[in-house]
Amino acid sequence: MKQRPITLLLTGALLGGALVSAPVSAQDSVRFGIDVPYEPFVVRDADGELSGFEIDLGNELCDRAGLECSWVEQGWDGIIPGLLARKYDAILSSMAITPERERQALFSLPYYNTPSVWIAAADRDIDITDRDSLEGLTVGVQRGTIRDVYVTETYGDVLDIQRYGSSQDVINDLEAGRLDLTFEDFPLAVEGIDFRGDDSPYKQLGDSIKTPTSIFGEGAAIAFRKRDEALAETFNAAICEVYADGTFDALMNEYFDYDLSTRPSDADCADYQ
Repeated sequence: MKQRPITLLLTGALLGGALVSAPVSAQDSVRFGIDVPYEPFVVRDADGELSGFEIDLGNELCDRAGLECSWVEQGWDGIIPGLLARKYDAILSSMAITPERERQALFSLPYYNTPSVWIAAADRDIDITDRDSLEGLTVGVQRGTIRDVYVTETYGDVLDIQRYGSSQDVINDLEAGRLDLTFEDFPLAVEGIDFRGDDSPYKQLGDSIKTPTSIFGEGAAIAFRKRDEALAETFNAAICEVYADGTFDALMNEYFDYDLSTRPSDADCADYQ
């Protein structure tokens, strides 16, 4: 999957040849908090620059909104506290909208949605639907994610849950044989674990999972402080634009060979036309 440097994308042809109207926030720049790395959403190149799908998307949204954007690295465990402490203005880091997070932050329209998957070594005979057979097995998850919540609430009584500071740490321990299985975000699993071919050393267990929405939410969105409604509305308008004129699809297809779009409805975008 191709990665591109941290540059603003050229704005494509817009509906009617003009920018969609949007509320104007009282600022000319925005700082995004982001957890690094999370390939291919965000990676650091040899020169220390950030690139990836969310970097390109964020820069495009800022361009549409008439804002200069910059990126502040923040570990996932502290990413919402960092927002509330004003370390940055918003979070653009594959954050799923969930009821718990909505109590702390204001969210934009979702900009993508993907399932989560169970992964284990190809030679392991593990039936994820047979709870009794899972007793004592060790699963790795990234701490504080919706996958951590799901595994804890659904399998915490049978699985030994090992929590890690990053998804890469989870993958490392899976590959080292210290975990029996992992529960991962699908794009991350595709990028970091060889599990989709007949000869792959790992395999997906059971179906991919997107529910319940009380845990997995309605998709990933930009998080703001609750009082920053004008800023959120500005980015909602930009999200509607990039879907309406095909820019989102073009960008998505540069990084992924599957569809992770979650198109806003006409009703969602009516106020920005």
